[in-house]
Amino acid sequence: MNYEIDNLDRQILRLLMQDVTRAYTDIAKELNVSGGTIHVRMKKLTEMGVVTGSQLLINPSAIGFDICAFIGVYLEKGSAYKEAQELMRQIPEIVELHYTTGSYSMFVKLICRDTKHLREVLNEKMQAIPGVSRTETLISLEESISRQISIV
Repeated sequence: MNYEIDNLDRQILRLLMQDVTRAYTDIAKELNVSGGTIHVRMKKLTEMGVVTGSQLLINPSAIGFDICAFIGVYLEKGSAYKEAQELMRQIPEIVELHYTTGSYSMFVKLICRDTKHLREVLNEKMQAIPGVSRTETLISLEESISRQISIV
């Protein structure tokens, strides 16, 4: 596709990143363009893969999930990644999974109700996956920054 992101696209993205529920007509008024222009631009940004969707964000602790943990996963061998990744996708507590370089083969972010729930997920689900040789757990005490990449 021969479409490059311009200043108007960046402005649209910045406004929607602040409030994804904001109406395109409101954005159009603020940017002095037509509502149709916003629709066309968003369609192109989606087709290009710049915008991959929108989501509702839930505060986990507000619904009883008080533990955020990061798990370093050691695989017996690199070829175990694909199957391990597919099996980890079935564990609902896992909210992020990264295939990494460095000490760990995989790095996982998961959210649990409490330490007992965390222990169950680790012992009964993650460590039971074929190819996982061991894990290291880091519990987050506080999330200080959570944001999208800045659009300049």
